[in-house]
Amino acid sequence: MAVDDPLARDEELTCGRLLSQVWDLALDPAPADDPHTMTCPFCGEAIASLATLKAATRTLRGRAPAHLQALIRRVMSAVKAEARLGRMLPLADPDRDLRIAESAAATVLRRAADDVPGVQAAACRLTPADDDDGTKRVVVTLTLAAGLDRPLPDRIDEVRRSVLHAAEHTIGLRVTAVDITVTDLLDPSPSPGPTESGPHTPGGT
Repeated sequence: MAVDDPLARDEELTCGRLLSQVWDLALDPAPADDPHTMTCPFCGEAIASLATLKAATRTLRGRAPAHLQALIRRVMSAVKAEARLGRMLPLADPDRDLRIAESAAATVLRRAADDVPGVQAAACRLTPADDDDGTKRVVVTLTLAAGLDRPLPDRIDEVRRSVLHAAEHTIGLRVTAVDITVTDLLDPSPSPGPTESGPHTPGGT
């Protein structure tokens, strides 16, 4: 199965921040005070992972001879790109070992949720979950905002069907469950007003 180049994607943290954005703030020599980054546990975890990479890079550079420095830089760039992708998930292909980055799959599933009218997807996480027979599956955890212009259970069921279809038929993931949490409500769409010419009256002139 062909998928978009995952290296062109950027992981969205559970808090909604992009991983590259958090790392850029952490690497800024004169960072501005950002209350969100300072208090968010998800951003803190991302910054800690970057600190680990930086420490490993310093260790390698200190031990390696000069002619290996360029190689070390290339290797660490690849490691950082892989960390940005998130975990790799197996696709449902029994003949080939195909995988997709969680960040890329989450983007597709958020779009599938957004395709349902009256829904705006937020965070999407995919967690590996093996069946009793060893089949590789995932659990999709999705948070979203939804409108109340129709029964909420009906709308959630429609989102679940859309996400399942995208996961299994567009990406090729075997899904055990789609857990959905509504964290916000959308304002109802305004009702269309009367046209400028007013209502049509049969027989009028």
